[in-house]
Amino acid sequence: MSTITEKKTWFMRPPKFKNRMLIMIVGIILQGFGLSLLIRLNLGTDPCTMFTLGVESYLQKFLQTIPALSDIPTFGICQLLCHSITFILVVIFDRSKIGFGTIGNMVCLGFIVDFFTMIWDVVIPTGFFDGWIGILFFIPVLAVFIGGAAAYMTADLGMSPYDGLPFILSEKLPKVPFKVVRIGWDGSYLILAVLLGQPITIVSVCIVLFLGPVISLVQKKLARFIL
Repeated sequence: MSTITEKKTWFMRPPKFKNRMLIMIVGIILQGFGLSLLIRLNLGTDPCTMFTLGVESYLQKFLQTIPALSDIPTFGICQLLCHSITFILVVIFDRSKIGFGTIGNMVCLGFIVDFFTMIWDVVIPTGFFDGWIGILFFIPVLAVFIGGAAAYMTADLGMSPYDGLPFILSEKLPKVPFKVVRIGWDGSYLILAVLLGQPITIVSVCIVLFLGPVISLVQKKLARFIL
């Protein structure tokens, strides 16, 4: 009986399901758009992305001796690989966190980033974001990324494994505030990214400390209007 009950929590269709699906899809596209520009600005991004970029860089160096494979580990492929590992933990500990949003974020987000990156490689000149122009663009681009992330979470159709595991950890550690768990989770990914050769910046540290709470705040405000 418990197995049947658990299965019912997978890919649930809550009220206003079509609206939620639309919000989730638009949110993930916006998130991918913003993330591709954050990476291009090179001022710092969220810890999960930094870790994925570290994995991508490591695999590219590892596969340099195999010309046929050297271009295969794109950001999208590496993110899917990283999320697949954490997805197993979500399946083991709390399947109710899995939904259409989980698959959309886990499978599609990285390839959306690859798509927009391909466009930027063509239309944005090398070095365009150097100096004050990059700083000028940073806040608006970060706002788009935060808005997209908040929208996909507001749809409440499941979380990416990266976003879901802090909630699972928080439930296992009821005496520890969720904000502390989230900051610790983000911080651990930041450390792993640095170990993989990614540069740490003030922006990266600020994102670890404030991104989770800011997304939660925007998510609550969005929910009043779109649901």
